[in-house]
Amino acid sequence: IHIHMYRSRDSRTSTSDMPNIKIFSGNSNPLLAQAIARRLGLELSKVKLTKFSNKETSVEIGESVRGEDVYIVQSGSGEVNDNLMELLIMISACKIASAVRVTAVIPCFPYARQDKKDRSRAPITAKLVANMLSVAGADHIITMDLHASQIQGFFDIPVDNLYAEPAVLKWIKDSVPDWKESIIVSPDAGGAKRVTATADALNVAFALIHKERKKANEVESMVLVGDVEKRTAILVDDMADTCGTLMLAAAKLKEAGATKVYGILTHGIFSGPAIERVKQSDMEAIAVTNTVPQAENIVSCSKIQIIDVSMILAEAIRRTHNCESVSYLFSHVPL
Repeated sequence: IHIHMYRSRDSRTSTSDMPNIKIFSGNSNPLLAQAIARRLGLELSKVKLTKFSNKETSVEIGESVRGEDVYIVQSGSGEVNDNLMELLIMISACKIASAVRVTAVIPCFPYARQDKKDRSRAPITAKLVANMLSVAGADHIITMDLHASQIQGFFDIPVDNLYAEPAVLKWIKDSVPDWKESIIVSPDAGGAKRVTATADALNVAFALIHKERKKANEVESMVLVGDVEKRTAILVDDMADTCGTLMLAAAKLKEAGATKVYGILTHGIFSGPAIERVKQSDMEAIAVTNTVPQAENIVSCSKIQIIDVSMILAEAIRRTHNCESVSYLFSHVPL
């Protein structure tokens, strides 16, 4: 019935050639949502998000979504629980207002680290979040660099897990002067697969650091596997929260003879003492994508640099809306 909505188009995107699409933004990352809308030649659709005096979330969709293809951009950062609730209410509001399809664009997926039962009686909260999104009425999820890619399997609806890697490779080539002689390092064994893919794409060596944790957010000891002497070391990870692991890894690399240390993260959460730690660290620069808002962090710390991923997310929305393949984005940055 709705075939006419999703005709494939090759021309440059503008409002006229993308009918029946609405993009809404939650409160978590409005700058990213604006950049995505601008990239698509659209205006953000009207929504009023407020809190009642008892702190309940109030959502008022400000325009008709009947028969529309709706995209809601909301990251799992900052006030995580409030932002998640806001997203769920927005999805439900659009669904019961007769939107034909609702896609949740979640650049940084909330609770992604609680993805397995790693101790007795531990909850698998990422699965709970997946269930909540589905029950709210989401038809499709677009996210970026999931902490564990099997989280896609927690859903019974399609999930597009986009990669920041193409944008990261571009940043390395543009910003690290001697990148051809560098070594890519994973700060933990879990990120080894991600790091080997980056190292292979750049045709450089890789190393990894094995860490032992006594409890969450506290690292006990570190062992470096690989030779970094007289080389530029580039630490690559999917997220940094308190930055404890990253700082210890940077110190370990310097101790092992690395000339310079750079850090690259997809999700720079930077909670608690993170910014102070980055300022005092041995790192030349730390590059993070804008999946999480970084405006305040850039002002307070000169070492933080931004890798813009709005064009990857915008192109994924355009391709999804037009029923085109998104796999091109796994290895290319759209122009």
